[in-house]
Amino acid sequence: MLTFIAKRLVSAVGLVLLVTFVTFALVFSNGMAIARTLLGNSVSEAEVVAKYRDLGLDQPVVQQYGQWLGAALTGNLGRSYVSGEVVAEAIMTRLPVTLTLVLLTLLFALVISVGLGVAAAVKGGWVDRVLQVVSVVGGAIPQFIVAVFLVVTFAVTWRLLPATGYVSPDVDPVMWALSLVLPVTAILVGAAASGSIQIRGRMLDELRKEYVATLRTRGISERSVLFKHALRNAAGPGLIGMGILAIGMLGGSVLIERVFALPGLGMLANTSTVSGDIPMLMACVLFTILVVVVINLVIDLLLGVLNPKVRL
Repeated sequence: MLTFIAKRLVSAVGLVLLVTFVTFALVFSNGMAIARTLLGNSVSEAEVVAKYRDLGLDQPVVQQYGQWLGAALTGNLGRSYVSGEVVAEAIMTRLPVTLTLVLLTLLFALVISVGLGVAAAVKGGWVDRVLQVVSVVGGAIPQFIVAVFLVVTFAVTWRLLPATGYVSPDVDPVMWALSLVLPVTAILVGAAASGSIQIRGRMLDELRKEYVATLRTRGISERSVLFKHALRNAAGPGLIGMGILAIGMLGGSVLIERVFALPGLGMLANTSTVSGDIPMLMACVLFTILVVVVINLVIDLLLGVLNPKVRL
């Protein structure tokens, strides 16, 4: 098991280095464009060149990346090109918002997906048909449309929930929870639809296998057959699917945070890209890939626990 964990950690570190280097190379490949974006189009070429050199953008990309990586390992992510704000502090104030949004959605999606997927596989009939229709419709509707519908219905028409904004839990726990209901639901619709249909498919495959019939003939309770044996064997592919969903949620959070005016990483990455604030953008990329890597690492370890063959 320790060897398995070590291999996964090495691959995770390699993935972080690869993604951050490729991103760094892409955004810093044209330093003059960065300098001009920061200064605007009204300045002279000499001022752009001076800014270009002042920021160190005239150095080779590999050298710039090495300096950035070395500083990042010590917790120094630099300062914002636009506001002069310490990047690490800005990230730490916004990361909890995105993590809360994604983790809450993932938790609810997992519970709903397992519940609906198992029910559809076991009951069949109209329950299964309804789930398939809902899954197709829920997966096909863009998150933006779902978000707008939720805002119009629950915030504008019925005035039950806030349309936009975010309240910190240490300020008002109730308003914090209410401010997350619509954003979480907007992402959850598609995630739960996709997850439930995946669990349903895996459960149907397991229930058709001979060991299930053998367990039933031995008098094992149906609850034990379903949840202790079939669901556990179906959990491996289901976990992989949930990992993919988590990555999709991080991507979707960029749009959702913008729609609901949530001060998370998605909103920060969007504004940093538009303004040419590359240090802030690189920090957003770094922490996003770290979240993805951690989620995948946890899923890999859970798969290793559920199925020892995976460790090989």
